Amino acid sequence: MKHLLTLLLAVSFLLPQASRAQFVEKSTDVLCLLPSATAAVLTLVNKDEKGLKQFALSTLTSAALSYGLEACITKKRPDGDGNHAMPSTHTMIAFSGASFLQRRYGWKWGAPAYAVATYVAWGRVHSKRHDVWDVLAGTAIGVGCTYIFTKPFMKGVDVAVSPAVIDDAKCLNVAITF
Repeated sequence: MKHLLTLLLAVSFLLPQASRAQFVEKSTDVLCLLPSATAAVLTLVNKDEKGLKQFALSTLTSAALSYGLEACITKKRPDGDGNHAMPSTHTMIAFSGASFLQRRYGWKWGAPAYAVATYVAWGRVHSKRHDVWDVLAGTAIGVGCTYIFTKPFMKGVDVAVSPAVIDDAKCLNVAITF
């Protein structure tokens, strides 16, 4: 994933200025889906039904909040095309997937996904589709909803709780195996 990001940045800077903005905008249209698509596939590959439910709930909540705010807030885009700049839905989608990958499966998956999401945020500002506040709002919505609904994945962890009596004291014995 990091090699893809490096390649995209290199290509975008080699293009003429007008083509560069267009390339960056089109690439963010596609790449905003990559972290979320990776998250969905990873939950299926790991047979992580609980994670899939958490991913769906956090993503749907993020989308509802983002589209709701977009409908309520009338803000012109920096390029003058439309009145629904706040928040950036592309950024929300990218950061929702990236934060899910990091929260559920750790930084091994999260770091490259956050790199892609950061490129998407930068690209939306660079192509003048949004300003910094729009992408920060999209980021906050995506990450915030994910952290509300997503718990870390613990594959192969067993927890056993049993009552015990030690020297006439009643207690619980907790054993965690991982």
